[in-house]
Amino acid sequence: SRPSKDTYMRVLALLSGGKDSTYAMMKCVEHGHELVALGNLHPPADDGREMDSFMYQTVGSELVPALAECLELPLFRAPITGDAVDQRLIYERTDGDEVE
Repeated sequence: SRPSKDTYMRVLALLSGGKDSTYAMMKCVEHGHELVALGNLHPPADDGREMDSFMYQTVGSELVPALAECLELPLFRAPITGDAVDQRLIYERTDGDEVE
């Protein structure tokens, strides 16, 4: 059933190509929200190779255009840019860090 007028949303699903983002998209639809578009942040080369991304899963990102085609939805894509400031195992706050 569709959510109330106050909680119904038109949704752009941000997909990595992995199962978690796909599952979240499916749950939005299951809860009655309208899926209107897909979004994806992909490796700069977009050649299907895994990259050491500081924020995003990149395995499977090459499949996102096929998902958009199957779902007959527009796809908005952009390359991942930037670098992590601190990649050590023990995080310490750093000036200019993307997390702060």
